[in-house]
Order: sequence, then structure tokens, then C-alpha cells
Amino acid sequence: MARIFILGAGNPVPSAETFGSSYAIRVGDEHIMFDCGPATTHKLVKAGLQPTQIDYLFFTHHHFDHDVDYPCFLLTRWDQSIGDERELKVFGPTLTEQLTYRLLDETEGAFAHDWIARINHPLSMGVHSNRGGTLPRKPPSVLATDIGADEVIEGKSWQIRTARADHVEPWLDSLAYRLDTDEGSFVMTGDTRPCQSVVDLARDVDVMLCMCIDVQSDIDGTVGADYVCGSTAAGKMAHDAGAQKLVLVHQGAPLRIPGAMERALGDVAAVYEGQIIWGRELMSFDA
Repeated sequence: MARIFILGAGNPVPSAETFGSSYAIRVGDEHIMFDCGPATTHKLVKAGLQPTQIDYLFFTHHHFDHDVDYPCFLLTRWDQSIGDERELKVFGPTLTEQLTYRLLDETEGAFAHDWIARINHPLSMGVHSNRGGTLPRKPPSVLATDIGADEVIEGKSWQIRTARADHVEPWLDSLAYRLDTDEGSFVMTGDTRPCQSVVDLARDVDVMLCMCIDVQSDIDGTVGADYVCGSTAAGKMAHDAGAQKLVLVHQGAPLRIPGAMERALGDVAAVYEGQIIWGRELMSFDA
């Protein structure tokens, strides 16, 4: 069975338990990561995975709680490699290519000074050789591609399809992803309000990871309800899609108030009949 690892189940507000968004899925011998929010690289290792095991990274959108650890992940994956890993492929909505260029480009990249020093200084070359790498040490190589809705990306034993998610357009484009494998199917809604394009993408999926920012009645009537999913909205999307299992993630700070989680779960159970999982960071489970 494919296995999912919840690395980040929170939002931009840090807490001792959650901060930002990120998920990794193991399919056969491949690992695919979605989003790269705060401390993702460290949480990846705490979950028992290594950055060098990730060959694909997909961004839902470019709010910082979904991409701020990207430079750390890129540099760590490259630094820990011995040169025989597969080239990292990164996909996401508009700005994915630009962000990657601005981080790593030899002339204009914000972190070019780091990798240039590491491929030239004897100390770093020695560390690389001791790790099993060969010289000369190669610069980072990342294939970043901007994508949109209704696209298909295929791996060795899996397929990913994309759909538009409604969040903060036109300032940022947002995507939802569906991963289909022989070992299970998954949908990452990313940040979205209830929208038909995401429901259609998630039709009869095994596992749907959906944002749940707050108890629905606490955000109804506010501007937030127009751009995100609260508890009832998340449950209704999963119900309408026929998802077998719903994992509630991207939890807002108010859900840490005593009793709020129970209220949110009650809301979801009132409109959705499938299995409900309250996403917690560093938990993992099969499809």
C-alpha cells in the first residue's frame, strides 16, 4: 500500500504542534512530496525519510506556509547527495520556476554563494568524498516547471492530475492534486474554498486531505469563509466527492482551543459518512 506522511498539518500561525503544510507519499520505491512549509526538511527526517529520497515536489501555491522551507530542502538534498541520485523535479503554479531560479542560479541565486563555496573549497570537497561522492562536485540541478489546471504528470508507477483550487486569485494561483497509483489514490486540496473543480478531481478517491481552518459556525459570515474551508465545508466536499477517507489538515489556531477539535469533528461527521482522521504532524498511514 502507498503510505502517506503528514509533515505539516498547520497554517501560518506557529504552535508547538503544527506549523505550515507538507505531505510525503511513498509509492513503491519513489517518494513524492507536496508543499514545503516551515521546517519541512527537519520534519521529513523526524518522520524517517531523507531529503535525498524525494524525487518529486509539487506546490499547491506559493504562500510562505507552503514553500518557505524550499531553499533548505533544495540545499540539504543537494548537499547530502553523492551524485547518483535522480534529478529533482519540481512542479507548481506560476512562480515555481522563478522561485527556483532566484534561489540557485549561479549569478542571481540567493543561495548561490553557498553551493559555489561547497563545490570549490577543499573542506567541502573532502566531506563530499568521505560521504561517497566523486569529484569534481556538481552544482545543484533542479528541473522546475510551472503548471496549471488539467495537466497530467506521470511517474514510474503513478499519475498525478491537477485541478484549479479557489483561494486568493488573482494574486496567487492555486492547484489541487490527485495522485493515482495501484496502491491507492490521494487528493491534496491545498488551500481552497468549496469548489466543484476540486470535488470532481476527488471523485471516489481513497484519501482526501482537505484544509479545515476552523469550526464552520465560527467563520460563517466572515470574509474568511469565502476563501477557505471550515469544518462543514471540508466534510461536504468529501461527501460530494465520495471520498473513502478524509484527513483534516491546515488547521487554524482557533482549533487548538479546548473543545474546538471536537466541535469540528462533529460538524464533519454530520455531513460525511466516511472515515475521518484529524491530521497530526509526523503521523503516517496507508491508503
